[in-house]
Amino acid sequence: MPRFKQRTVLALLAGLAALAPGTPAFADTTNPAMPVGFVDAETVAAGLVVDMRYYGAANFVGRPIAGYDEPVCLLTSDAATALARAQKHLQPLGLGLKAFDCYRPARAVNDFVRWAKDLDDQIRKPLHYPDVPKSELFQRGYIATRSGHSRGSTVDVTIVDLVTGQELDMGTVYDWFGPKASPTAHIVSRSARAHRLLLRLVMRDAGFQPYEQEWWHFTLNSEPYPDFYFDFPLRRSVTADKDR
Repeated sequence: MPRFKQRTVLALLAGLAALAPGTPAFADTTNPAMPVGFVDAETVAAGLVVDMRYYGAANFVGRPIAGYDEPVCLLTSDAATALARAQKHLQPLGLGLKAFDCYRPARAVNDFVRWAKDLDDQIRKPLHYPDVPKSELFQRGYIATRSGHSRGSTVDVTIVDLVTGQELDMGTVYDWFGPKASPTAHIVSRSARAHRLLLRLVMRDAGFQPYEQEWWHFTLNSEPYPDFYFDFPLRRSVTADKDR
């Protein structure tokens, strides 16, 4: 049986498994290929800046995260097309989008969970959660056992100046755990509120729904896999399309 047909059968079987009450569906974790329907967002959204924070150490954990084999922004084709619309809306203003995170493998979420349970590891607390006890990150909703990112249509973005490449002031760093990260927080500067509003308006107009706890987090309204959590690693070199 051709490999692409094998992947189709595996996806159908996983989809049937999702019919069991309370059981999330996961893709085949032994297949390293990117499923048909996912794309490298840089090839769709022209000019998108990609800064995948979980590939390196500049994140709230302070090290590379499981599953981030390459710093590539993978999204479902629908989400990448919508992101391209948002990018086009910003370009006449001399602005563009920078992506911090896109598709996130389920194994990366599990890595976050293990980190959150290790209360002795507080290395990045001053930079990402100075006002929130690490023991309360689950309770306050900043860390969860499942992530919408694993469905392939959620993206974390900010706005950059196309000439200088500098990020606009958003009032907090990416992955700030606390009330200041809310898109509508009034405890940040007026300019930061204006920049957050611009990002929110552009992304909503492109078809994304904002998340009320994080100014950077957006999910496609009509995501193609609303109940399916993928776990293939982030890689450019091995894709399903090459086997067709």
